[in-house]
Amino acid sequence: MAKQKYYVVWRGVEPGIYDSWRDCQAQTKGYEGAMYKSFGSRAEAEQAYADSPYDYIGRKAAQKTAAPTVDWETEVQLNALAVDAACSGNPGPMEYRGVYLLTRQEVFHYGPVQGTNNIGEFLAIVHALALIDQKGLSMTVYSDSRTAISWVRQKRCKTKLPRTPQTESLFQLIARAEQWLRTHDYATPVVKWETERWGEVPADFGRK
Repeated sequence: MAKQKYYVVWRGVEPGIYDSWRDCQAQTKGYEGAMYKSFGSRAEAEQAYADSPYDYIGRKAAQKTAAPTVDWETEVQLNALAVDAACSGNPGPMEYRGVYLLTRQEVFHYGPVQGTNNIGEFLAIVHALALIDQKGLSMTVYSDSRTAISWVRQKRCKTKLPRTPQTESLFQLIARAEQWLRTHDYATPVVKWETERWGEVPADFGRK
């Protein structure tokens, strides 16, 4: 079971402390200049909320989160899947998901399982590619991970995570993903999500 997170919203529709990503997202998604961060305990969140957000996310990070250079909806393909992964620790409980950009609807979600963020990013891209191929669709896949995009192009997950009984099921999933890449030709563009220009990818879990 994923560890409980608490989300501090310093700047949003209604600033405060929220105990679910869904509630935090409701206060920040689409809000220009939104500033927020997750914490592992209620006490940490309450202390952070009482302090300046710059004490926790840094002025550079806050500026990056709060002020994308442009509105991404004017520059990206909206008929697309955006993917992202989150990991509590490295390695640690990892999960990934895909979001349809036009509606912001979550299309798929996997985890949490013991793994790393890069593995999750890789699997998320392959999951999206396989889903698009299975349904005969034509769309783009966006990922903010250069590493994962590179692994997909090489058709190999180059993780250094030890293969243990705890991670065996994950490695079996990796093997299936690599096998899919080797046996399928796909025309789906896999495009780098330009975070500094567009802000966080819409599939982001908000756990920075």
